[in-house]
Amino acid sequence: MTPSLLEFRDVTVVREGRTVLDRVSLRLDEGEHLAILGPNGAGKSTLIRTILREFYPVRREGTLFACRGREVWDVFELRSAIGVVSNDLQQAYAPGVTGREVVLSGFFSSIGLFNHRVTPAMHARADAISRFLGIEHLMGRPIGAMSSGEARRCLIARALVHDPAALLLDEPTNSLDLSALHTLRQTLREVARAGTAVIVVTHQLHDIVPECGRVVLMQGGRIVADGPKEAILTDERIGGLFGVPVRLVKEHGWYYATGY
Repeated sequence: MTPSLLEFRDVTVVREGRTVLDRVSLRLDEGEHLAILGPNGAGKSTLIRTILREFYPVRREGTLFACRGREVWDVFELRSAIGVVSNDLQQAYAPGVTGREVVLSGFFSSIGLFNHRVTPAMHARADAISRFLGIEHLMGRPIGAMSSGEARRCLIARALVHDPAALLLDEPTNSLDLSALHTLRQTLREVARAGTAVIVVTHQLHDIVPECGRVVLMQGGRIVADGPKEAILTDERIGGLFGVPVRLVKEHGWYYATGY
Protein backbone atom coordinates (compact mmCIF):
# COMPACT_ATOMS: atom_id res chain seq x y z
CA MET A 1 0.00 0.00 0.00
CA THR A 2 1.46 3.39 -1.00
CA PRO A 3 2.29 5.57 2.04
CA SER A 4 -0.01 8.54 2.53
CA LEU A 5 1.26 12.11 2.48
CA LEU A 6 -0.09 12.57 6.02
CA GLU A 7 -1.79 10.23 8.43
CA PHE A 8 -3.20 10.95 11.89
CA ARG A 9 -4.72 8.25 14.07
CA ASP A 10 -6.33 9.12 17.43
CA VAL A 11 -4.30 12.33 17.70
CA THR A 12 -5.07 14.44 20.79
CA VAL A 13 -3.58 17.85 21.51
CA VAL A 14 -3.86 19.55 24.91
CA ARG A 15 -3.06 23.26 25.35
CA GLU A 16 -3.05 24.93 28.77
CA GLY A 17 -4.97 22.05 30.26
CA ARG A 18 -7.68 22.10 27.59
CA THR A 19 -8.20 19.45 24.90
CA VAL A 20 -8.17 21.32 21.57
CA LEU A 21 -7.92 18.28 19.28
CA ASP A 22 -9.78 15.20 20.47
CA ARG A 23 -8.75 11.83 18.99
CA VAL A 24 -8.54 13.10 15.42
CA SER A 25 -7.95 10.53 12.68
CA LEU A 26 -7.24 11.75 9.16
CA ARG A 27 -5.45 10.32 6.12
CA LEU A 28 -4.41 12.46 3.16
CA ASP A 29 -3.07 10.73 0.07
CA GLU A 30 -0.55 12.21 -2.35
CA GLY A 31 -2.24 14.43 -4.93
CA GLU A 32 -5.58 14.51 -3.09
CA HIS A 33 -7.50 17.81 -3.01
CA LEU A 34 -9.23 18.28 0.34
CA ALA A 35 -11.32 20.92 2.14
CA ILE A 36 -11.51 21.10 5.94
CA LEU A 37 -14.60 23.10 6.95
CA GLY A 38 -15.79 24.24 10.35
CA PRO A 39 -16.86 27.23 12.43
CA ASN A 40 -14.42 29.41 14.34
CA GLY A 41 -13.07 27.49 17.32
CA ALA A 42 -13.59 24.10 15.70
CA GLY A 43 -9.89 23.20 15.98
CA LYS A 44 -8.90 23.88 12.36
CA SER A 45 -5.93 26.14 13.19
CA THR A 46 -4.76 23.70 15.86
CA LEU A 47 -4.87 20.91 13.28
CA ILE A 48 -2.69 22.99 10.92
CA ARG A 49 -0.17 23.77 13.67
CA THR A 50 -0.07 20.09 14.60
CA ILE A 51 0.57 19.10 10.97
CA LEU A 52 3.48 21.57 10.91
CA ARG A 53 4.84 20.24 14.22
CA GLU A 54 4.29 23.55 16.01
CA PHE A 55 2.01 21.64 18.41
CA TYR A 56 2.72 18.07 19.51
CA PRO A 57 0.11 15.41 20.24
CA VAL A 58 -0.28 13.57 23.51
CA ARG A 59 1.42 10.20 23.19
CA ARG A 60 -0.96 7.30 23.77
CA GLU A 61 -0.95 3.66 22.76
CA GLY A 62 -2.32 3.41 19.24
CA THR A 63 -1.61 7.05 18.34
CA LEU A 64 -0.04 7.56 14.90
CA PHE A 65 1.28 10.75 13.35
CA ALA A 66 3.13 9.94 10.12
CA CYS A 67 4.37 11.79 7.04
CA ARG A 68 4.90 9.63 3.95
CA GLY A 69 4.87 6.51 6.08
CA ARG A 70 7.42 7.74 8.62
CA GLU A 71 6.69 8.78 12.20
CA VAL A 72 10.12 10.37 12.63
CA TRP A 73 11.17 13.01 10.12
CA ASP A 74 12.88 16.35 9.84
CA VAL A 75 10.54 19.32 10.38
CA PHE A 76 12.15 21.29 7.56
CA GLU A 77 11.63 18.34 5.21
CA LEU A 78 7.94 18.35 6.13
CA ARG A 79 7.64 22.09 5.53
CA SER A 80 9.20 21.58 2.11
CA ALA A 81 6.64 18.89 1.33
CA ILE A 82 3.73 21.12 2.40
CA GLY A 83 3.68 24.79 1.41
CA VAL A 84 1.59 26.95 3.76
CA VAL A 85 -0.35 30.18 3.13
CA SER A 86 -2.00 31.95 6.06
CA ASN A 87 -3.05 35.39 7.24
CA ASP A 88 -0.61 35.18 10.16
CA LEU A 89 2.25 34.54 7.74
CA GLN A 90 1.19 37.47 5.56
CA GLN A 91 1.11 39.83 8.53
CA ALA A 92 4.55 38.69 9.71
CA TYR A 93 6.33 40.37 6.78
CA ALA A 94 7.63 43.92 7.21
CA PRO A 95 5.95 46.40 4.80
CA GLY A 96 9.21 47.10 2.95
CA VAL A 97 9.90 43.49 1.92
CA THR A 98 9.46 43.13 -1.84
CA GLY A 99 7.44 40.49 -3.61
CA ARG A 100 10.63 38.85 -4.86
CA GLU A 101 12.01 38.64 -1.32
CA VAL A 102 8.74 37.10 -0.12
CA VAL A 103 8.89 34.44 -2.83
CA LEU A 104 12.59 33.67 -2.33
CA SER A 105 12.18 33.37 1.45
CA GLY A 106 10.18 30.21 0.78
CA PHE A 107 13.44 28.39 0.08
CA PHE A 108 14.54 29.04 3.67
CA SER A 109 11.18 28.90 5.49
CA SER A 110 12.01 32.37 6.76
CA ILE A 111 10.26 35.74 7.00
CA GLY A 112 12.51 37.69 4.63
CA LEU A 113 16.00 36.87 3.39
CA PHE A 114 18.38 38.25 6.05
CA ASN A 115 21.82 36.69 5.38
CA HIS A 116 20.63 33.78 3.30
CA ARG A 117 22.54 33.04 0.11
CA VAL A 118 20.21 33.13 -2.89
CA THR A 119 21.51 31.20 -5.89
CA PRO A 120 20.86 31.91 -9.57
CA ALA A 121 18.79 28.71 -9.68
CA MET A 122 16.57 30.07 -6.89
CA HIS A 123 16.07 33.34 -8.77
CA ALA A 124 15.19 31.38 -11.92
CA ARG A 125 12.65 29.27 -10.00
CA ALA A 126 11.09 32.40 -8.46
CA ASP A 127 10.79 33.91 -11.95
CA ALA A 128 9.13 30.76 -13.29
CA ILE A 129 6.60 30.63 -10.43
CA SER A 130 5.81 34.34 -10.74
CA ARG A 131 5.10 33.84 -14.45
CA PHE A 132 2.89 30.83 -13.75
CA LEU A 133 0.86 32.83 -11.22
CA GLY A 134 0.88 36.03 -13.30
CA ILE A 135 2.55 38.14 -10.61
CA GLU A 136 5.72 39.28 -12.37
CA HIS A 137 4.60 42.90 -11.88
CA LEU A 138 4.62 42.41 -8.10
CA MET A 139 8.20 41.19 -7.75
CA GLY A 140 9.70 44.65 -7.23
CA ARG A 141 6.82 46.08 -5.22
CA PRO A 142 6.92 46.29 -1.39
CA ILE A 143 4.35 44.02 0.23
CA GLY A 144 3.07 47.02 2.18
CA ALA A 145 2.05 48.64 -1.13
CA MET A 146 0.10 45.57 -2.29
CA SER A 147 -3.55 44.78 -1.85
CA SER A 148 -4.42 41.79 0.37
CA GLY A 149 -5.10 39.71 -2.74
CA GLU A 150 -1.77 40.60 -4.34
CA ALA A 151 0.12 39.76 -1.14
CA ARG A 152 -1.75 36.45 -0.87
CA ARG A 153 -0.67 35.46 -4.37
CA CYS A 154 2.96 36.25 -3.48
CA LEU A 155 2.61 33.93 -0.49
CA ILE A 156 1.28 31.20 -2.76
CA ALA A 157 4.37 31.67 -4.94
CA ARG A 158 6.51 31.49 -1.78
CA ALA A 159 4.86 28.19 -0.88
CA LEU A 160 5.38 26.73 -4.36
CA VAL A 161 9.05 27.57 -4.97
CA HIS A 162 10.28 24.26 -3.58
CA ASP A 163 7.68 22.28 -5.56
CA PRO A 164 5.77 20.89 -2.55
CA ALA A 165 3.46 17.91 -2.74
CA ALA A 166 0.65 19.96 -1.21
CA LEU A 167 -0.40 23.57 -0.77
CA LEU A 168 -2.15 24.19 2.56
CA LEU A 169 -4.24 27.35 2.81
CA ASP A 170 -5.67 28.66 6.08
CA GLU A 171 -8.77 30.84 5.55
CA PRO A 172 -7.41 31.93 2.14
CA THR A 173 -10.02 34.55 1.20
CA ASN A 174 -10.24 36.52 4.46
CA SER A 175 -10.14 40.30 3.81
CA LEU A 176 -10.37 39.94 0.01
CA ASP A 177 -12.76 42.00 -2.11
CA LEU A 178 -14.77 40.41 -4.92
CA SER A 179 -12.13 41.03 -7.57
CA ALA A 180 -9.32 39.59 -5.45
CA LEU A 181 -11.53 36.67 -4.43
CA HIS A 182 -12.17 35.81 -8.08
CA THR A 183 -8.47 36.01 -8.97
CA LEU A 184 -7.38 33.91 -6.00
CA ARG A 185 -9.94 31.20 -6.68
CA GLN A 186 -8.78 30.92 -10.29
CA THR A 187 -5.17 30.76 -9.06
CA LEU A 188 -5.97 27.86 -6.74
CA ARG A 189 -7.68 26.00 -9.55
CA GLU A 190 -4.60 26.42 -11.76
CA VAL A 191 -2.36 25.10 -8.96
CA ALA A 192 -4.62 22.07 -8.50
CA ARG A 193 -4.74 21.35 -12.22
CA ALA A 194 -0.92 21.57 -12.38
CA GLY A 195 -0.69 18.59 -10.03
CA THR A 196 -0.11 20.10 -6.58
CA ALA A 197 -2.56 18.87 -3.95
CA VAL A 198 -4.65 21.72 -2.56
CA ILE A 199 -5.80 21.60 1.08
CA VAL A 200 -8.21 24.40 1.98
CA VAL A 201 -8.95 24.99 5.67
CA THR A 202 -11.85 27.40 6.05
CA HIS A 203 -15.19 28.39 7.53
CA GLN A 204 -16.39 29.64 4.12
CA LEU A 205 -18.12 27.35 1.65
CA HIS A 206 -17.03 29.52 -1.27
CA ASP A 207 -13.37 28.72 -0.52
CA ILE A 208 -13.88 25.09 -1.57
CA VAL A 209 -12.58 24.93 -5.14
CA PRO A 210 -14.38 22.49 -7.47
CA GLU A 211 -11.27 20.30 -7.64
CA CYS A 212 -11.69 19.38 -3.95
CA GLY A 213 -13.48 16.06 -4.12
CA ARG A 214 -13.41 15.35 -0.39
CA VAL A 215 -14.63 17.45 2.54
CA VAL A 216 -13.89 17.05 6.25
CA LEU A 217 -16.14 18.76 8.82
CA MET A 218 -14.69 19.81 12.19
CA GLN A 219 -16.50 20.87 15.34
CA GLY A 220 -15.31 21.11 18.95
CA GLY A 221 -11.85 19.77 18.16
CA ARG A 222 -13.21 16.66 16.47
CA ILE A 223 -13.81 15.44 12.93
CA VAL A 224 -17.58 14.97 12.73
CA ALA A 225 -17.84 13.99 9.05
CA ASP A 226 -15.44 12.97 6.27
CA GLY A 227 -16.33 11.89 2.77
CA PRO A 228 -17.10 12.79 -0.83
CA LYS A 229 -18.05 16.44 -1.27
CA GLU A 230 -21.53 15.73 -2.63
CA ALA A 231 -22.38 13.56 0.40
CA ILE A 232 -20.98 15.98 2.99
CA LEU A 233 -22.18 19.34 1.68
CA THR A 234 -25.88 19.03 2.42
CA ASP A 235 -28.37 21.44 3.99
CA GLU A 236 -28.73 19.27 7.08
CA ARG A 237 -25.02 18.72 7.71
CA ILE A 238 -23.90 22.32 7.14
CA GLY A 239 -26.87 23.77 9.00
CA GLY A 240 -26.07 21.53 11.96
CA LEU A 241 -22.36 22.37 11.83
CA PHE A 242 -22.92 26.12 12.01
CA GLY A 243 -26.14 26.06 14.01
CA VAL A 244 -28.30 27.91 11.48
CA PRO A 245 -30.86 26.79 8.89
CA VAL A 246 -29.26 26.94 5.44
CA ARG A 247 -29.99 26.01 1.88
CA LEU A 248 -26.95 25.09 -0.21
CA VAL A 249 -26.75 26.14 -3.82
CA LYS A 250 -24.31 24.53 -6.27
CA GLU A 251 -23.23 26.54 -9.29
CA HIS A 252 -20.50 25.50 -11.77
CA GLY A 253 -18.88 23.30 -9.14
CA TRP A 254 -18.94 25.95 -6.38
CA TYR A 255 -21.11 25.74 -3.26
CA TYR A 256 -22.85 28.66 -1.53
CA ALA A 257 -25.10 28.89 1.54
CA THR A 258 -28.31 30.87 1.47
CA GLY A 259 -31.39 31.22 3.65
CA TYR A 260 -29.75 32.05 7.00
